Amino acid sequence: MRRAVCPGSYDPATNGHLDIIERASRLFDEVVVAVGVNKNKKGLFEIEERLEILREITTELPNVRVDSWEGLLVDYCRDNDIVAVAKGLRSVSDFDYELQMAQMNRELTGIETLLMANNPAYGFVSSSLVKEVAALGGDIERFVPPIVYERLSGKFPKLGR
Repeated sequence: MRRAVCPGSYDPATNGHLDIIERASRLFDEVVVAVGVNKNKKGLFEIEERLEILREITTELPNVRVDSWEGLLVDYCRDNDIVAVAKGLRSVSDFDYELQMAQMNRELTGIETLLMANNPAYGFVSSSLVKEVAALGGDIERFVPPIVYERLSGKFPKLGR
């Protein structure tokens, strides 16, 4: 079985994330959507809530499972028989960062990284920007899955007004 991981913070998950997950699911037998746990960072959503949201938005993808990890991603991949990391690229700055990470991961364990060009419709969408616009009451509904919009509405009462 050829297994890949789509790692990230997913705080919150966006339609850009979902696009990469869906595309990766067509390329691999199984895709693990892995939420990174960083105990030094306080996210908008707790880890369990992110996992729950991701399970809901990937329910239509039978070869996708959701998990979390802490520590080095390459260790998680080795422990879970994962052969590739699948990541989306929005910009040249993403490429610079992801290329360096891909090269380090390959040197550490030999794991390959698949860098996928984003859907242009989501090229400017990031979790950080979605949170910032939502906090200020902007309409981000078209940039996130419905469950994410619903959960963001609970955190930001002015959302979409």
